[in-house]
Amino acid sequence: MKRVALVPALAMVGLLAACSSGPTIRSDYDHSANFARYRSFGFMSPLGTDKAGYSTLLTERLKSATRSQMEMRGYVYAEQSPDLLINFNAKLQQKTEVTPAAPMGPYYGYRAGFYGGWPGYAWGNDVYQYTEGTLNIDLIDARRKQLVWEGVSVGVIDDQATASSAQNVDANVAQIFQRYPFRQGSGTPQMPQSTKAQ
Repeated sequence: MKRVALVPALAMVGLLAACSSGPTIRSDYDHSANFARYRSFGFMSPLGTDKAGYSTLLTERLKSATRSQMEMRGYVYAEQSPDLLINFNAKLQQKTEVTPAAPMGPYYGYRAGFYGGWPGYAWGNDVYQYTEGTLNIDLIDARRKQLVWEGVSVGVIDDQATASSAQNVDANVAQIFQRYPFRQGSGTPQMPQSTKAQ
């Protein structure tokens, strides 16, 4: 039985934050980059979440949430010549997981072949179909055109009720930025706050 239906990409980020077990967050950064010199940020154009030449609702919510996180860390938004450029990418992927049924042990041997279960009796393999959503936030050195940090959120989408709300986008972006170890003007990484991710 299908547990989760495929949802539009617009809703993916909010659903990641609404997962019952929460998304898994991971991040990495370029250890050779001088983060102390990064003081301002802007956004790529077009962003990976833009479609057909226009900005989506998802893009606008991601920009707002990410700008808030960057400014909390002391970075200044700059439309012209920022030190860092930010890009987003989001995707949905349908997955299937099959768990083989355990062999029927002696406990059920009392039937001894005289009769079986009713049609559809659930002793076959368990098939779990689900939608996995992935969100990437990239920070790029604008001068070198080089990725210097990425944060990734991966989660099973199982709640469509609050899919595209700004509140859920904010929550997911905040979880990703818990893994960002720098503040404006400092090249010394700080220990990331605790998350599910490694």
